Amino acid sequence: MTATLRGPRPGFSPMALAVVASLLGWGLHSSVQAQDDAAARASRVPTNRVVQALAPTGRLRASINLGNPILAGTDPATGAPRGVSVDLSHALAQRLGVEVAFVVSDAAAKSVEAVRSEQADIGFFAVDPLRGEGIAFTGPYVLIEGAYLVRQDSPLKTNEDVDRPGRTVMVGQGSAYDLFLMRELKAASLLRAPTSPAVVDRFLAQGADVAAGVKQQLEADAKRLGGLRLLPGRFMVIQQAMGLPKTRGQEASAFLAAFVEDMKASGFVADALIRHGIQGASVAPVAPR
Repeated sequence: MTATLRGPRPGFSPMALAVVASLLGWGLHSSVQAQDDAAARASRVPTNRVVQALAPTGRLRASINLGNPILAGTDPATGAPRGVSVDLSHALAQRLGVEVAFVVSDAAAKSVEAVRSEQADIGFFAVDPLRGEGIAFTGPYVLIEGAYLVRQDSPLKTNEDVDRPGRTVMVGQGSAYDLFLMRELKAASLLRAPTSPAVVDRFLAQGADVAAGVKQQLEADAKRLGGLRLLPGRFMVIQQAMGLPKTRGQEASAFLAAFVEDMKASGFVADALIRHGIQGASVAPVAPR
């Protein structure tokens, strides 16, 4: 029998294998990154279906709530709406390639109803379960603090002092604070002003114990009227989001959600807060992809 001598089989050295594996991993990472980039670009380019769903009349009708000073107000020179929500409306309309038209309300509940009844195509709302009926929300773009206001000589010192038997809390009807406190207050009673800006005046006129609302609005009213003070801290944080009628479909809802995340990531929302002199509100974190 003749023995056959066998040499080492041809192959890759361990170092070569490591290099190949590294290259393959890089290629996989590059492929995934390319897919992510393509998806991000696609989310910024609306299809005809999205444009039709978000602006079926040929214009983007944006519901603007003037009752929340963090989001919108009026230009004293022109009377036109201005603010963060107005800037976002213009940016979305530009991305869709249409003009914008504003449906202006003086209270959150009216603004919500304008979208729910499809008199407006988009709106800017505090996320709340009750408002989710008929409206699809994006992720939040701004976080806003809710606070309590009392008279200077009030015995109340902390937020925990508010929810006691016999105490009355004035709040804007249908506002996020109203919806939240309806669930959270167990002993105190709620009284309602027609709009959030009217809360403090109605609180004083009716002799309520506490006024509840947007911290910045309460601070401005305390400065305007005197003899009032805010309780330390906050009783809630509002997640302010965009919304559209659920009837507009999943593709339009996903596009609007991606638009909000893009506006946060690009610094657009932060710049708008600075431009309009808004303090006490912060940009919501960008959602992970």
